[in-house]
Amino acid sequence: MPRFLIALIFVGLNLYTFQFFARDEVIPDRTEFVNFPLDLGDWSCSAIQEMSKEALTKLDVTDYLLCDFRNTQETTIANVYVGYHSSQTRDTGGNDNIIHPPEHCLPGSGWDIIQSEVVPIDIGVEGEAKRIIIAKGNMRNLVYFWYQSRGRVLARDHEKVMYMFLDRALSGRTDGSLVRFTVPIIHGNEAQAESTFKSIAQKITPLLTDFVPH
Repeated sequence: MPRFLIALIFVGLNLYTFQFFARDEVIPDRTEFVNFPLDLGDWSCSAIQEMSKEALTKLDVTDYLLCDFRNTQETTIANVYVGYHSSQTRDTGGNDNIIHPPEHCLPGSGWDIIQSEVVPIDIGVEGEAKRIIIAKGNMRNLVYFWYQSRGRVLARDHEKVMYMFLDRALSGRTDGSLVRFTVPIIHGNEAQAESTFKSIAQKITPLLTDFVPH
């Protein structure tokens, strides 16, 4: 089927959903990330990082957690980002505040994606995540990210968009979040980076329920 026809059908379903189903958007109650605990056993964050106004405008994020968590026992580090959007919209005029995949931003920051795959996860949350390896010069990072939205944990962007329209129609909700973990790969030791990710993720993900509503 031609891409133009697929896009036309997609836009038509979008308009139908917003016109004939739930019209009043529902914004669920949640706890703000300023209250997120920064000491999690062996893991701790000394201070939450603040994004620039330019970055906030570009992301159009409602609330976020951005912090380098360090493991005091293993001297390892993991950057954690959770960006929450209370509302997402997409229209045909190019104006939207939908959550965008990190793959769109990384090349603009000088990082090359050298490996990418969708993998199942069961680390306090169950679902799928995108696992990627990124490179800049001699540096390598392991990145895991997923969309955690209205009780779902998804890796694929088109599934995230599909469920956003469905939930907008059935419950009036479009809120959602991007959860991302970035771990340096030191001396090519990918296994150690994988272990670091699992260690911090198992501390972070069970706490997200209050901050990312089901």
